Amino acid sequence: MTVSTVGAPLWRHRQFVLLVSARVISVLGNGFARVALAFAVLALPEAGEGRLSLVLACQALPQLVFVLAGGVIADRMPRSRLMVMADVLGAGAYTALAAMVLTRHAPLAAMCLLAVAAGTATALFAPAMDGLVPLVVPADRLQRANGLLRVGTNGSLLLGLALSGVTVALVGAGWALALNAASFIVSAALTSRLGVVARPRKRASGWADLREGWHEFASREWLWVVVAQYAVVVAALNANVGVLGPLTAERHLGGARAWSTIVAAQALGTVVGAGLAARVRVNRPILAAVLCTFPAAVPIALLSAEAPVWLIATAMFAAGIASDVFGVLWSTTVQREVPEQVLSRVSSYDWFGSLAFAPLGLLIAGPIAAAVGTGRALAGCAALVVLATTAALLAPQVRTLRARADGLSGAASSAEAVEHQTGREASG
Repeated sequence: MTVSTVGAPLWRHRQFVLLVSARVISVLGNGFARVALAFAVLALPEAGEGRLSLVLACQALPQLVFVLAGGVIADRMPRSRLMVMADVLGAGAYTALAAMVLTRHAPLAAMCLLAVAAGTATALFAPAMDGLVPLVVPADRLQRANGLLRVGTNGSLLLGLALSGVTVALVGAGWALALNAASFIVSAALTSRLGVVARPRKRASGWADLREGWHEFASREWLWVVVAQYAVVVAALNANVGVLGPLTAERHLGGARAWSTIVAAQALGTVVGAGLAARVRVNRPILAAVLCTFPAAVPIALLSAEAPVWLIATAMFAAGIASDVFGVLWSTTVQREVPEQVLSRVSSYDWFGSLAFAPLGLLIAGPIAAAVGTGRALAGCAALVVLATTAALLAPQVRTLRARADGLSGAASSAEAVEHQTGREASG
């Protein structure tokens, strides 16, 4: 492993600056919402494990159901335009959630419906965002761009998480949700100024687009193996962060402020990890990425043992570093190995597979905790992370796929073509 010292003047690229600014502001709001939504539900009359699991599962389920459609749409229309539409939908959902929590008139059915709307916004946004990065940065700077983007968003998430516990404790969860809604509006305004060139509309049917995307996805062993791994890992992590962690914090660690400290430590780790990953060069990026999943099991195991908050937070910090090294290496490899014209569809299969068990994990986490105890449920989550990651290492391509020496491939080459085409149109 070596560390590159060559800097790239990405901040001179107007589109990249706009994209980073939009994401930083949006993720700042999400930092508030991550803590606020769980404690908003727990603070309502007749709240408990079951209601919290149901609301969070309603948010996660549409991310799974609609993400493939989001990938098809993102490969047919300007991706930035789809991201704006998703931001507007998310703003509306969180505005209504905030109003319901602030007025303390929050019927369960209405909260579930708004959670579905928020999840749908994510399903539309995520594949478009994954496919947009290669269109706004030079091809040979993808890894650095992904790293810098994550540094900005993770720093913003850290700030949001650090302030969320205080905000919830002082003025209530409703105002924290309102801040998230406002962040979506600002993000939409900035994203609308990106001006990414629209690709010609395709004549193929949506089903044909899905089949083409599936072929690109399934033909790469390293891709579908890691996605299968993360189907299990994400379910375990979501059960921890969404349900089991807050329950443990509420009952044994001191409530919202303790949980905010723990998740803020993870966010601080992701800032460090993203900064490191922007510069680190590895010969086998997928192998390195998969190995970076193991540390995620440690804070879950410590939570199951009701360890001191400082120790859990330290483990979450280390897990945060590892998770963003994974994220940067993964995103960059996918963007370099997959042709740009199918990148959002392949990304949608990535999201679909990774989120396959997430709603189930959220839905059953509360009932399992009630049946066997929160500690045992957390221990099971930690074991699942270790087992799934070990299984992924058995795949040959996961261990042997090497980074391209020139940093250029399908998505990157297509990005250069779009960039050149944009220049010709502007000069003409």
